[in-house]
Amino acid sequence: MNPVRPIKKSVSYWRSNGMKAVSLWSGGKDSCFACYKAKEQGHKITSLINFTNIDGAGSVSHGLSAAIIKKQACLADIPFLQKAMPKDGYTNAFKALIEELKIKDDIKGIVFGDIYLQEHRDWIDKVCAELKVEAILPIWTTDTEKLVKDIIDSGFKSIVVSTRKDILGEEWLGREIDDNFIKDVSTIGNIDLCGEKGEFHTFTYDGPIFKGRIKFDKGEKRLENNRWFLEIR
Repeated sequence: MNPVRPIKKSVSYWRSNGMKAVSLWSGGKDSCFACYKAKEQGHKITSLINFTNIDGAGSVSHGLSAAIIKKQACLADIPFLQKAMPKDGYTNAFKALIEELKIKDDIKGIVFGDIYLQEHRDWIDKVCAELKVEAILPIWTTDTEKLVKDIIDSGFKSIVVSTRKDILGEEWLGREIDDNFIKDVSTIGNIDLCGEKGEFHTFTYDGPIFKGRIKFDKGEKRLENNRWFLEIR
């Protein structure tokens, strides 16, 4: 089992269900599953929000194209918003967008797919307090071995699209997130089974949140800034 360190839970984590909210969407398994669980809890997801690099071509961190994430959102049948974000001033740009959506859609909360990194939670709590919205974290502090098995058992299908070169080589690109993946990663050691510390990122192409399976092709592999990326087209 992968131990999850004890972490504080703010008031916003425990409040009642059923609010209008936006869900942050990377295209990977954790954000997909968090959105799915938030809907199960009764929250009304008014839109999925995906952040791209400033040129708008690819998503932040996962390296997925803007086009493939739009295809995901279409099959999720939830309104979709894609926003190019600056390298500097990210927080201010994020807050300005949420303020707009508070007026436009009357949202009361934001769904996050974070699991246990305290520095992420500190930022979430601070920004949500300033925005006066709820932080909705359906998978927060879930043991990551249990979480990845829950994601698989719920019917979500994902593949590895990015890895840290110093931890996982290019041969891991395209691997299915399944029981064999869990077993193989577990033998390496010191790797979070959900990749929460950036060891790997995923692309989710099927699951109960979608109306159908996303059709895609695997493209070229590239090495950039100590990370391997798999093109998905």
